[in-house]
Amino acid sequence: MLGVPCNQFGWQEPGANGTEILNSLKYVRPGSGFQPNFQLTQKLEVNGENEHPLFTYLKRFCPSPLENFADVKRLNYNGLKTNDIRWNFEKFLIDSSGRPVMRYSGAYTGADIEPDVRQLLEQEQLTDDFR
Repeated sequence: MLGVPCNQFGWQEPGANGTEILNSLKYVRPGSGFQPNFQLTQKLEVNGENEHPLFTYLKRFCPSPLENFADVKRLNYNGLKTNDIRWNFEKFLIDSSGRPVMRYSGAYTGADIEPDVRQLLEQEQLTDDFR
């Protein structure tokens, strides 16, 4: 699992570097000493003119799970596209070959997608067993 900080949604990730972002998580939101148990990448743009190529790739294979955008006044980029990430915490499930399999709205938790992860792992194990 990777976390990708992005400041395009309500300016909720103003941290300039990894230290500031981790301190924000630990002391502000969610706070209470929170420490992610997954790796964080550098802060990226996931939509718009300067979107990172990884998100261009992921969004090409997995349509948005939501029809509507959040309040566009709170989006920190221009040029909305149908497949754009709608808000923080959208998730992509990617197989071991790097292919996007599924996309989830930010409302889904890790526990919500665990059955899909387990199913994908089982499918990949079966495929490996037949090679």
